[in-house]
Amino acid sequence: MKSFIEQAKLIKEDIIDYRRSIHKNPEVGINLSKTKSYVIDKLRSFGYEPREICESGIVATIEGNKSGKTFLLRADMDALPMREDTKCDFKATNGCMHSCGHDMHTAMLLGAARLLKQNQDKIEGTVKLVFQPDEEGFTGAKSMINAGVLKNPKVDAAMAMHVHSGTPSNTILYGLGTSIAGCNRFRILVKGNGCHGAMPETGVDPINIAVHIYLSLQEVISREISATKPAVVTIGKFAGGEAPNIIPEEVVMEGTIRSLDKEIGEFIFNRMNEIVNSTAKMFRGKAQLIELSSVPPLINDINLANEVASYIKDLVGEKSVISFEGGGMGSEDFASYSYEVPSVYFMLGAGTKQENPLYGLPMHNEQVVFNEDIMVTGAAMHAYSAIMWLKNNK
Repeated sequence: MKSFIEQAKLIKEDIIDYRRSIHKNPEVGINLSKTKSYVIDKLRSFGYEPREICESGIVATIEGNKSGKTFLLRADMDALPMREDTKCDFKATNGCMHSCGHDMHTAMLLGAARLLKQNQDKIEGTVKLVFQPDEEGFTGAKSMINAGVLKNPKVDAAMAMHVHSGTPSNTILYGLGTSIAGCNRFRILVKGNGCHGAMPETGVDPINIAVHIYLSLQEVISREISATKPAVVTIGKFAGGEAPNIIPEEVVMEGTIRSLDKEIGEFIFNRMNEIVNSTAKMFRGKAQLIELSSVPPLINDINLANEVASYIKDLVGEKSVISFEGGGMGSEDFASYSYEVPSVYFMLGAGTKQENPLYGLPMHNEQVVFNEDIMVTGAAMHAYSAIMWLKNNK
């Protein structure tokens, strides 16, 4: 319904202000004191009664005049621990940055909260607004689920969206079935015995052990996983030693496993554990594989995805909404909701370099800039999709 887009346009400047206020004060993980206070204050000013159900996890509900099911809308609020290097007037200066667009997600859901209030008479059931911490650390969704976010009232379906840098503005993408990879974050601690570099036989070299582990892990992907099954093991941190002539006591490696199949991810982790321990033992040392956090592959419920996509087409037109099969190797902790209730996750195009030379850089880049105009579409998508799904699923 085009009227939702028109209503969203009327509050566009407010939505942009929400985004910029949050952008200037980025916070990481679960400790989002400024962000959560800002969101709570805004929701209260709109007429909601928000609750913090776990650390920085905020829930607010709105009911219509008619009883019905419950539709959940989720936004993430956390930033990344990286310095911003844009020329925006509202750039962050505290060493953190909203380089993944979570500030925009929060602003769009705040905009949707206002649209839902304006159209409360059209709600046939309950819309649950969820503002979540620590998506980047993969603990936020699990914490909120454990705190009961899917209960009281019981959630029947859930929706989230993510801005997508490099995709034309207001083009909406969604996957059918498994569409985003699961991820295991891990740490490998390798223990040796330090000694002088001139006499390696008097110690146990943990760097040597770690190198053999590093090389062996890639063999799991190339020789134990079918080429038709996407999977990636990446070591992004490899740290050991402080002096060129001293063999250290310890090496630390950290990385990720990503796959589109939950069982394959578990298989890789278990094989890694065997390789880590046996390799260390072979070279007279010790090693330990530690899982830091994890998220399963994200599954879009196909029926729900296509139904909600049909509502979004009402807003932006048939050609602007594109479905796909298969998935990318990035990860998203909204996946945890998708194993509890039928869920759908949309990607909202946030601009290309052809539109503006500032747009189109990859997310998690210190210079990434998103097109703020798309937030009108995002706010309308949230509100209209929730209202229409409740109307058609009594």
